[in-house]
Amino acid sequence: MIQQIGDIVKLGAQTIVRWRSIWRQRKKIIEQMYEIGNASLLMACILSFFIGGVLALQSGPALVDRGLGSIIGQLVGLAICKELAPVMMAILVAGRAGSAMAAEIGSMKVYQEIDALRTMNIDPITYLVLPRLLAITVVLPLLVIYSILTGWLGGSVIAAFNLEIEVPFNVYFLSLKSNVDIFDILNGLLKSCSFAFAIGMICCSQGLNTTRGPRGIGRSVTRAVVFSIVAILVLDYLITRLFLYFN
Repeated sequence: MIQQIGDIVKLGAQTIVRWRSIWRQRKKIIEQMYEIGNASLLMACILSFFIGGVLALQSGPALVDRGLGSIIGQLVGLAICKELAPVMMAILVAGRAGSAMAAEIGSMKVYQEIDALRTMNIDPITYLVLPRLLAITVVLPLLVIYSILTGWLGGSVIAAFNLEIEVPFNVYFLSLKSNVDIFDILNGLLKSCSFAFAIGMICCSQGLNTTRGPRGIGRSVTRAVVFSIVAILVLDYLITRLFLYFN
C-alpha cells in the first residue's frame, strides 16, 4: 500500500512538471473532456434529482411538524452543494471514467504499446496521463455545478407536491437563496477539484502498473475504483475538517 501511494505521488509530480505540454495535447484533452462529461451527464441528472428529492422527502415531514417547513430549502441546498454533489459526482466519475482510464492504459501496458511509445520517443506521461488528468479536473467541477442545480430542483419539486410537506417553490428557493452563499458552492467545487486530481492519478497509476496479462487489467480496474472511492471519502473528511478549523 505504501509503495502504491508513493507511485501515485511520484506520478502526480511527474505530470505536474509537464504542464507546458498542455497546448500540444489540447485535442486529446478535449476528446477526454467530451468522453468523461458526455458519459456521465445523464446519470448525474438522475442521481442528483432524486438525491435532492429524497432529502426533502426524509426531512420535510419532520420539519413541517415542528413548524420549520420554511427551512427545507436551506437544508437541501447546503447538504447538496457542500457534501452530496461533490462526493456523489466524484464516485460516479471514478466508476465510469476512472475505470475506463485504468482499463485503457492497462491494456496498452500489457500489450506493450507504452513501450512502443517510448521507442518512438513519445513520453507516455505527457501523451496518456496529462490529458486525462486535466480533462477530469475540468469536467468534474462542471458536473458538480450541474448536480447542485439539479438536486435543488429535485428537492423543490418534492417539497411542493408532497402532501405531507407542501412547501411552495417561492418559500423553498427564498430559504435556499437566503442561507446558501457563493462560499458554500466554492466549498463543493474545491472538494471536486481535489477529488478529480486523486481519481486521475490513482487510475492512471494503476493502469501504468498493470502486470500479469489480461487478467491483470481487471485487477487494476478494480483497485483503481476502490482506491479512488477511499481517497474521495478521506479527502472529503480532511477538507471539511480544514474548513471547519478556519471558520
